Amino acid sequence: MSLLDAARAVRENAYAPYSKFKVGAAVRGASGTVYRGVNVENVAYPEGTCAEAGAIAAMVAAGETELTEVAVIADSPSPVPPCGGCRQKLAEFGRGDVPVVLATTAGERLETTVGALLPGRFEASHMDKS
Repeated sequence: MSLLDAARAVRENAYAPYSKFKVGAAVRGASGTVYRGVNVENVAYPEGTCAEAGAIAAMVAAGETELTEVAVIADSPSPVPPCGGCRQKLAEFGRGDVPVVLATTAGERLETTVGALLPGRFEASHMDKS
């Protein structure tokens, strides 16, 4: 199963009773294992969780801290990019050249990278005081 197929399959499990906008994400860890996530809404909107964050959390819970590939899919008119917070989360665990596939359920695809999604990312070296 491809990474995009994994994201497509898990998307059906999204909890989106308010927006009806289901998103599925899958990341591949350095081990080759695929981790999946979905958006989980909450009636108090800011308290929801994005699909990308869920996939990353599953990867970290399994003991991995490096992602090598990302796929995100939604039923939208064009491929939906990760929000700003998820772009930073992807950058925390993936190098700039990590491939990202953004797709629609209708089959449209956009291929990019973590670095292209978040140029000038904030990283640990910015906190170095030496």
